[in-house]
Amino acid sequence: MRPVPYVPEPLPPAGIDWESHISQIASANRALARYDGILQAIPNPQLLLSPLLTQEAVLSSRIEGTQASLEDVLRFEANPREPISGAALADIQEIVNYRDALNAAVEALSARRLDVALICDLHRILLSGSRGMDRGPGCIRDIQNFIGRDANIEHAIFVPPAPADLARALADWEGYLQGGEKDILVQLSVLKAQFELIHPFCDGNGRIGRMLVPLILYEKGLIGSPMFYISAYLERHRPAYYERLLAVSRDGDWNGWIGFFLRAIEEQAGTNGEKARAILDLYDEMKRVVPEVTRSQYAVAAIDALFKVPVFSSVEFYGQTAIPKVSGAKILKDLEENGIIQVLQRGAGRRASMYAFPRLLAITEGDRL
Repeated sequence: MRPVPYVPEPLPPAGIDWESHISQIASANRALARYDGILQAIPNPQLLLSPLLTQEAVLSSRIEGTQASLEDVLRFEANPREPISGAALADIQEIVNYRDALNAAVEALSARRLDVALICDLHRILLSGSRGMDRGPGCIRDIQNFIGRDANIEHAIFVPPAPADLARALADWEGYLQGGEKDILVQLSVLKAQFELIHPFCDGNGRIGRMLVPLILYEKGLIGSPMFYISAYLERHRPAYYERLLAVSRDGDWNGWIGFFLRAIEEQAGTNGEKARAILDLYDEMKRVVPEVTRSQYAVAAIDALFKVPVFSSVEFYGQTAIPKVSGAKILKDLEENGIIQVLQRGAGRRASMYAFPRLLAITEGDRL
């Protein structure tokens, strides 16, 4: 029997058991406030947390099946001419697009509200030049999609709303987004799940749904910078993540999903905070150490370059920092000899040397500190 498309209920859901969530709501909000306090203490979070954004793009894309690592992406960006397989290149393009879309969203939110139109703009960036570029970038679908183990809708695990129901469902979703609620984290949990269940695009719904988490937290004023990284938790608990979403559509179990999502926010806020603080501590350490070992007027520019891009070529280093080549080469030599950076690939002929800042990579990629 052909599965019936899901019909989203109006938001907010009628069955939220607010009393049962009181303790978890309080814990999640406290954890998020602590994380935001760390963000506020970072002098330039866009610079210092840049590798964490790329790692979020890596993990969010990995949930959809990509295999590229953070170092793969950074090595490719440091040397795009390096030979690479077509599949690896496609993975990296998806990850770069995710990061570009999130950055575009942050810029857009300085002048406009988060709404379905902006989400379509982000979707267009997400699929640009990637494997999904032929699947309606930026366009709400006009065909029936489904989630299943094969290409037969008869075997579908979940069938999202019919195309004719999308305009109503998205208008209701946007109205709830722009309205109020007793608790913003509960509101966010509902918005996240309902977006995933509406599945408004032919491709990229999961990645857009995860991208919405920091954007909504930022627009609602719960964090001062749109830097909250949820994908590590969702990847680590992928079966529960999918089951809790499916239970909403199958059983109307909003409370099970809300409990799961609040736990995700609380735990990931703690992990994000540990990483942000570790990066800030490392930055403060480098501000003491690098001037000592380089004795260079360009020490601060060098430090900022290391934190912005922890895998880089010598050519990229000179270009980013605007340090004269002779001075830059001496700085790189001093940093290498003092164990601050390591050589990934020694230059030869016209090929530039490739370096890594391993301590920052270890913080960024570590699931726990």
